[in-house]
Amino acid sequence: MNNAKMWLVVKPTVGIPVFLSAVAISSFLVHLMLVLNTGWMGDYYKGAAAEEAALVTTTDTIYS
Repeated sequence: MNNAKMWLVVKPTVGIPVFLSAVAISSFLVHLMLVLNTGWMGDYYKGAAAEEAALVTTTDTIYS
């Protein structure tokens, strides 16, 4: 283990849950910022993206 001396300062029963909590919280915040700051993510979750994709494929086949 590369960081074996770290566990002399921080107990594994504290350090591992704190690390995993930090990963989970940062992942949640990244996804939240994607949903809040992009228009297409909200539309995708509402199901509007599937309707737009169906319209695009329909118009493409007509003019091909």
